[in-house]
Amino acid sequence: MQLLNPITAVSLAGLAPHQPGTGEPICERVDPTTLFVDHEYQRTIGEKGRRQIRQIIETFCWTKFKPPICAYAEHDGRTILKVLDGQHTAIAAASNPHISLIPVMIVEAPDTQSQAAAFVGQNTQRLGVTPLQIHQAAVLAQEENALDVQNVCNRAGVRVLHCLPGSGRYKPGDTIAIAAIRGLVSRRTSMGARVILEVLAKAHLAPITALHIKAADYLMSDKELSLKFDPEDLIKAIGDLYLTAEDEARVQAKTMRIPEWRALAMIWFRKTKKKRQVMRLVA
Repeated sequence: MQLLNPITAVSLAGLAPHQPGTGEPICERVDPTTLFVDHEYQRTIGEKGRRQIRQIIETFCWTKFKPPICAYAEHDGRTILKVLDGQHTAIAAASNPHISLIPVMIVEAPDTQSQAAAFVGQNTQRLGVTPLQIHQAAVLAQEENALDVQNVCNRAGVRVLHCLPGSGRYKPGDTIAIAAIRGLVSRRTSMGARVILEVLAKAHLAPITALHIKAADYLMSDKELSLKFDPEDLIKAIGDLYLTAEDEARVQAKTMRIPEWRALAMIWFRKTKKKRQVMRLVA
């Protein structure tokens, strides 16, 4: 096997190559302290991020350096460079007294919407960037699927958080389970997902988790079970069991060897007031 191979093109059979809609990036050397970060779609630096920055400072090496992706923008009457990807690298370079200039790649993304779209493109497949951050950036970029999910949540009374609450305390209706909600919208359509999420929001769950979403989806989408109760009665049952249901579901799931969400659904269902069955009399 030859270990050194030239880069060659792959077959384009069945593909429709996309022609870039913007100019190619340019490379410039800049002072990292002159760069900006837009927190409309990028996370603030937490403790994990600060540890990462300190590690970069202590092990800074140009052979490991990946140029930050930036874009020109207007701010307070002047032109600035916003970092779309690579803020940890930029902060580490700005903090290192041995570094005065760094190379950056500048792409064409003049407004917040296009910058957010660039952020999504840079980070969708990257470890360490959470689904919440990708979702918030996609909403700012006006991506149709993300807007659909966000609108479903808004109408259901569910608040999608940008990040984990600093205090660790959630409010009723809060959620970070954006992947579960995306899946719910995909399976049940926007209207169906809204009805399910509305039940969880009205039950004052804090936060609404992926476990809650799967359990409610099962009960409200099952052809037989969903006919046996009214949503308002399910809301009451979920609220009444809020402090005990999940612990009980954990134990029941292990005992019965079933998924925890299914155990939770069974517990909710048992507590829910059932509709009265109309008996047909045979003459």
